[in-house]
Amino acid sequence: MKTSWRSASLVASAVAVLALTTACGQENGTTQPGAQNVGAAATASTAPGADGAGIGSGYGDGTAEQGAAGAEAAPAGKLAVSANAELGELVTDSAGRTLYRFDEDTAKPPKSNCDGDCATAWPPVPADDVTAGAGIDEAMLGEVTRSDGTKQLTVGGWPAYRFAKDVNPGDTKGQGVKGTWYALAPDGKKAQLADLPGLSTREDPKLGEIVVDKNGMTVYRFMKDTQWPMSTACTGECLEKWPVVAPVPAEDTEGIDLQGSTPNRGYVVFDRPDGIKQQSIDCVPIYTFAGDEAPGDTNGQGVGGTWYAVAPDGKPVGLPDE
Repeated sequence: MKTSWRSASLVASAVAVLALTTACGQENGTTQPGAQNVGAAATASTAPGADGAGIGSGYGDGTAEQGAAGAEAAPAGKLAVSANAELGELVTDSAGRTLYRFDEDTAKPPKSNCDGDCATAWPPVPADDVTAGAGIDEAMLGEVTRSDGTKQLTVGGWPAYRFAKDVNPGDTKGQGVKGTWYALAPDGKKAQLADLPGLSTREDPKLGEIVVDKNGMTVYRFMKDTQWPMSTACTGECLEKWPVVAPVPAEDTEGIDLQGSTPNRGYVVFDRPDGIKQQSIDCVPIYTFAGDEAPGDTNGQGVGGTWYAVAPDGKPVGLPDE
């Protein structure tokens, strides 16, 4: 995992384009603060196969054969606090394995919503034989009864899990998976990367400078969408695999080109025909990929020959030469 996701330069919101009524060619287009509304009707088309390739289960696609042998139901023993360069302090078990929490669980009251395939990818940590090591407040530890009757450890009320793909002590491969899984901090909160802007850039070793969202997830564009007039060919089931990037205020960006390639084509919000508001860069609708499990993944790159990571100016990255 990279230790920095940002580009060095901050583009001030004051340079956001003052889009005129024809910007991006969409109807009822919503502009960022300081920009004018845009006009002209947007057209949408449905494209068979617009969603590209299939994806996995939605729980991180961890499987027993991919996971760490013996991770399932292994006693946690004495918990410890480990320092991680990117995430700060996080909780590990006696073997040094990272413990995680799931956003779809609840802490008040404690409840686990990870069963079946999810529990294979994310083995629950048994509550038996757990003790508090240095840095762990014993009062933060508890247990919850799962749907199968077993007792699961809780930290700060949050059910605790391991990740099947963490094979070595200190691994944090589960961090940020699907935007719902996070390493546990000693107080039960999420151990997270330093806060990122709503949109920023990072240097990818293969693709160069690309746009990422607030979770560090790679941002993509669909080559069947149109820029002028702005329209989308990703609708219906396509959006399950390629979720739209929600509107991000111009002042909550870093390294993004807010001007656009031509006058009046800048950083505006696309009012999609399905009623969803979607951020665009240079009048290009932008998405993330459900097949990317963690920050740094670029599994959507080149999917179907139509999906590509986005450069700070909205251009596709790594598009093959015609």
